[in-house]
Amino acid sequence: MTTRPPDDPLKSLAARIEAAREARKPPPPAPKGKFSAAGFGWRMTIDLVTGILVGAGLGWGMDSLFGTLPLFLIVMTMFGFAAGVRVMLGSARDYEKDHPAHSAPEKRREDHGDGT
Repeated sequence: MTTRPPDDPLKSLAARIEAAREARKPPPPAPKGKFSAAGFGWRMTIDLVTGILVGAGLGWGMDSLFGTLPLFLIVMTMFGFAAGVRVMLGSARDYEKDHPAHSAPEKRREDHGDGT
């Protein structure tokens, strides 16, 4: 008759403790894509403000160069605003690609069975 040595109680206890720790471990957070929502909001704000400031700076520089103070400042500030809005819209499209659950729900037509 072969006698088997008794299992080490400390090893079995350690294995049970490790199994309990793994069971209680929280799931990893879901990936958020490139940006969090707050970071994305700040990015859009900075895009707009930067466009306006660059346009105003270029307009002021052109007015100083040509001596037509308000003309190019106003025109280039408007171009800077338009460029900032364009960059913001591109950022919003990128955000919607990365976060489809956060985009606006599409309107669905309900099928009533009579073709309407």
